[in-house]
Amino acid sequence: MHEAFEVVGPIEDTETIAAGPSIRELALLRKQFGRGRWRKLKGKANVQLRNGRMRLAEVHWYEAHGIGKRKMKIKFFLD
Repeated sequence: MHEAFEVVGPIEDTETIAAGPSIRELALLRKQFGRGRWRKLKGKANVQLRNGRMRLAEVHWYEAHGIGKRKMKIKFFLD
């Protein structure tokens, strides 16, 4: 949705949105990254955009044990 970014600092207020078969992109995740207990999560984090600007944003990502965070994206800015 937004340009490239980097998470700066910890992700706070982490919450699971979906897990297992209720994830729409589950087949794609398994094909790209392998089998695992996939979960879709959201949280708040300070992000640094490509232009150097720092903003507070709600970020969403997929995560599986042993695989880590994948496909992180900014849903919207909170500031």
